[in-house]
Amino acid sequence: MEQDELILECAEKMAAAHENFEKALSTLRAGRVSAATIADVKADYYGEKTPVTYIASITNLQANVLVIKPFDRNDLKAIITAINEANLGVNPINDGDSIRLVFPTLTEDRRRDLVKTAKKYGEEAKVAVRNVRRDFMDKVKKDKDLPEDVAKSLENDIQKETDDAVKAIDASVAKKEKEIMEI
Repeated sequence: MEQDELILECAEKMAAAHENFEKALSTLRAGRVSAATIADVKADYYGEKTPVTYIASITNLQANVLVIKPFDRNDLKAIITAINEANLGVNPINDGDSIRLVFPTLTEDRRRDLVKTAKKYGEEAKVAVRNVRRDFMDKVKKDKDLPEDVAKSLENDIQKETDDAVKAIDASVAKKEKEIMEI
């Protein structure tokens, strides 16, 4: 494998870890509730567990209210069951052809818990990035055909990619923390 390809592949894997981290962060609620809050909720749809976002439209009625309108009214019960099973801390209100979710306003304690969760997601993402670094460092060390100076240069490049990825993760955590703690 060529050196540029190795660094590019390393950067791509680190970017994928960061992308997964960003998805996890988006499920954490700050001031306004978003459809991402229920992105992981899967309802029974003709025998298959299907994300609610695939079988219904989701809109914000107010800052703390989501309205879920299934494309097929027959899916109301399945969506309500899925929301209850997801333990979101809300009680779905069936309006006949839609479901309202009224989220309680965030207390100071709940905000702190969300910040802790965001930091936990950040640490998990950093571990994933470091695992990618370890894998690529091992590849460089195992390649006996590489001259020592090229191997050292590759290791430095891999470390630079790691540092950049960790900085990006820290910046995302700080931004989310500020967003969560903002009233």
